[in-house]
Amino acid sequence: MKKLKILFFVIFISVLAKAQDPHFSQFFASPLTLNPAFTGKFDGQFRLAANYRNQWPSIPNAYITESGSVDFSVFKSKLGNNVLGLGFSGLSDQSGNGALKLNYGSVSLSYHQSLDESGWNTIGAGFQGTYSSISVDQSKLTFEDQLSSTGFTTPTGEVFTNGTNKNYFDMAAGLLFSGSTDGVNNYYAGISMYHINLPNTGFYVKDSAASPGFTPTGWALPTRTTVDAGGSTPISSTLTLSGSGIFQVQNSSTETVLGGAISANVNGGSGGDDDNDKSSDVNVYLGAWVRIGDAVIPYAALEFSGLRIGASYDINTSGLKNATLGAGGMEFSLIYIQKSADSDPIPCPRF
Repeated sequence: MKKLKILFFVIFISVLAKAQDPHFSQFFASPLTLNPAFTGKFDGQFRLAANYRNQWPSIPNAYITESGSVDFSVFKSKLGNNVLGLGFSGLSDQSGNGALKLNYGSVSLSYHQSLDESGWNTIGAGFQGTYSSISVDQSKLTFEDQLSSTGFTTPTGEVFTNGTNKNYFDMAAGLLFSGSTDGVNNYYAGISMYHINLPNTGFYVKDSAASPGFTPTGWALPTRTTVDAGGSTPISSTLTLSGSGIFQVQNSSTETVLGGAISANVNGGSGGDDDNDKSSDVNVYLGAWVRIGDAVIPYAALEFSGLRIGASYDINTSGLKNATLGAGGMEFSLIYIQKSADSDPIPCPRF
């Protein structure tokens, strides 16, 4: 039974590998995998982000995804309220206990034009170039024709006609509007597209390009289009309400995630309303997001000294919960923003 379960998920993973990118439930904590236009769009000198996701922990190492990024704005003294952002990011994704591995590194560039003298409202565009490597380990795969009446036979030597390792260049672009009515609240909306150049990532060569999704030399990775929006506003002297949502479509797969959180300043806002340096503030976040038709995602975070540590857990609500024994996915995030005490605060997207 255990081997049958492994076989099922190997097949399932191979289908998803063609249909959907790795993704995070805490999408708001991984800005450069969400929209290249988020590059450099934050209140501070530089931003570090790291994410870890273990999906379906009841199945050993079904999906393990890790990412990290750093971004900052450049030429601040020459651009006034405009922002030129530069960022570097990387991601590692392992599926099927390491049978399928994806690693990539990216460089992002963005520009945000101020729409008013205060710089509260901006519109920007971002671009991202990525070098990726995807590989498959045949020794960790179990194929259907190995299943016999007496159990699993030895491998029959299935051949990946396009090799077991693929390296390719990828391109992404996005747009982002960010606004505020008072310099404290913020709202934003953006759209991005990844895999614009449809890179070839297939391990098999097809004889004909007539099959949907295939080129004469393999599988063309379909574009992923993401629409994102959100905002935050204070609701009292110590409480702030934040909300966000995304809609993504890639090939025949779609995803809609909506939710929000309330943050509470637990030390009374010791930084002071007129103090630009909020490093002494301690904030606690509690909230939840919903992946429509799939999962409820409780979220909690602690923020202090410019560092926010977040944790979430996917609670499956779809029919998949029977196969995963009710275990969804544990996820952790870290975001650190280095702020300058002598700079004017700028309202920027937080969720």
